[in-house]
Amino acid sequence: MDLNLLRALDALLQENSVTRAAERLGTSPAAVSRTLARLRRAVGDPLLVRAGQGLVPTPRALELRDEVRALLRGCDDVLRPGAGFEAVHLQRAFTVQTTELLLAGLAGTLTERVQAEAPHVDVVFLPEAVEGGPALRQGAVDVELGVLGHLDPEIRTRHVARAHLVGVARAGHPLFGRRIDARRFAAAGHIGISRLGKRFGPIDTALAERGLRRRVAVVVPSHTGAMLLARDTDLVALTLADWLPGTVAALGLRTFPIPLDLAPLEFGMAWHPRNDADPGHRWFRDHLAASARALSGTAGGGSP
Repeated sequence: MDLNLLRALDALLQENSVTRAAERLGTSPAAVSRTLARLRRAVGDPLLVRAGQGLVPTPRALELRDEVRALLRGCDDVLRPGAGFEAVHLQRAFTVQTTELLLAGLAGTLTERVQAEAPHVDVVFLPEAVEGGPALRQGAVDVELGVLGHLDPEIRTRHVARAHLVGVARAGHPLFGRRIDARRFAAAGHIGISRLGKRFGPIDTALAERGLRRRVAVVVPSHTGAMLLARDTDLVALTLADWLPGTVAALGLRTFPIPLDLAPLEFGMAWHPRNDADPGHRWFRDHLAASARALSGTAGGGSP
């Protein structure tokens, strides 16, 4: 049956009036009268019969009224992304690829937010791939979160947060004896954090502009490894400003501003366009972005 016939039938059964049904449908009473005649033939029932100056529904019409309304609501849910979506009924696992640094800071907040609204949703965190690959395109990853780069051209992105780097060293480190300037910062031994074993980056460029050079004595693949190594040595590591201050203090570490003019880190979120309009995916992306903003709100500035 033509869906427009069902919409007309719904209007007639709700209004019990050809004139009012026409107003609801944005058409003329004559057109609705013709449609009612078609419906009567299709259903094999008069549906609405005259009673005095008005129309009253037949028993068959009363049986159809709720069924037609439910059927139209179901059609709208199919045709309009997100219509009728309720997170509490969502049963799904979302996979997020992100850095260990961001994972440690936002996993707790994200889990609380998700579980409060969708107790049947699970979150799987994956480490950043050693090499850029089509994980989003292939569906192996739902969302990538971090400093974005080397994405497939069709990938959708969204800026979510901005944060500043600070130095971190054990609380009794000689650096804390007096003001930490660029020269003293460069003279300290450093811990590099890189999955690929890279030793140099923007800090080295900024130091070189001042005629300075640092020694990266150790390169480790994880932020946790760098923090533990900084705790046990006189080497200096890097972290986000105000990143889990309780954890930093518990490890016996102190943070300090890096005495260089460094641009903040820009964190973004990436996903494949096939998930763009999916209501569950969109709901999860919003919570992930909010959790990242909450982290950056205590880490040197949030998203604009």
